[in-house]
Amino acid sequence: MHLNIEIPDALAAVVKAQAKEQGVSPDRFVSRVLESILGDAVLSTTPLTPYESGYGMLAKYGPAPSAEEMDENRRAMFGGFGESF
Repeated sequence: MHLNIEIPDALAAVVKAQAKEQGVSPDRFVSRVLESILGDAVLSTTPLTPYESGYGMLAKYGPAPSAEEMDENRRAMFGGFGESF
């Protein structure tokens, strides 16, 4: 959407300087400022879409440990727990 607004010259100078400092166009800078201020209002009116399934998200780490391996690790980690009390 294109929106034309009039702003005072002093404010325009500040916008241009800040945009140049951030390496973006003045239009993009103003858009970012508005998004940061009004972003929550936009999110509250936008219907949320569900995330895709996380199935396979951790596949790159290989298969999960078996129940027996987890039990063995628990015994090794907590084998002497509480004996010093």
